[in-house]
Amino acid sequence: MKLYFSHPSSFIDKNTRIGKGTKIWHFSHISKDAVIGSNCILGQNVFIGEKVKIGNNVKIQNNVSVFQGVEIEDDVFLGPSCVLTNVKNPRSEFPANEKYTKTIIKKGSTIGANATIVCGITIGTYAFVGAGSVVTENIPPYVLVYGNPARQHGWVNKMGKKIQKKLRER
Repeated sequence: MKLYFSHPSSFIDKNTRIGKGTKIWHFSHISKDAVIGSNCILGQNVFIGEKVKIGNNVKIQNNVSVFQGVEIEDDVFLGPSCVLTNVKNPRSEFPANEKYTKTIIKKGSTIGANATIVCGITIGTYAFVGAGSVVTENIPPYVLVYGNPARQHGWVNKMGKKIQKKLRER
């Protein structure tokens, strides 16, 4: 018995694990060996690559691709059309063939709409990446970043609200 919902237009490969209460919407594709936790929501046109691990209560908005090599912990929010990469130096002539660079998005963090996360990055627990940002470095826990390239502009609390905390000199 299936304990999750998937829209009839979505495609789910064999050998996937999808947790109870998860919802997978229109035109989405879940690749083989992917693991998706409980109570997740995957919007329209979401692609989940092979061997991707997604925690519980993760919200992935429309038009997001989560490629092999990306790991997402519990309670993460991925905004519409954000981009997650998995190859440092992509070349058509020299394919990576499973040599993916690991990217980790820690518990409770938020990635804003249209943000790009370059592979090999760790986004810290409850960090907040503003819309349209290009993240090229690790983001510490509870840090607010935005811009291109993304730079620290403050701190956020567990709920994602900006808090007053003196920034350390870099």
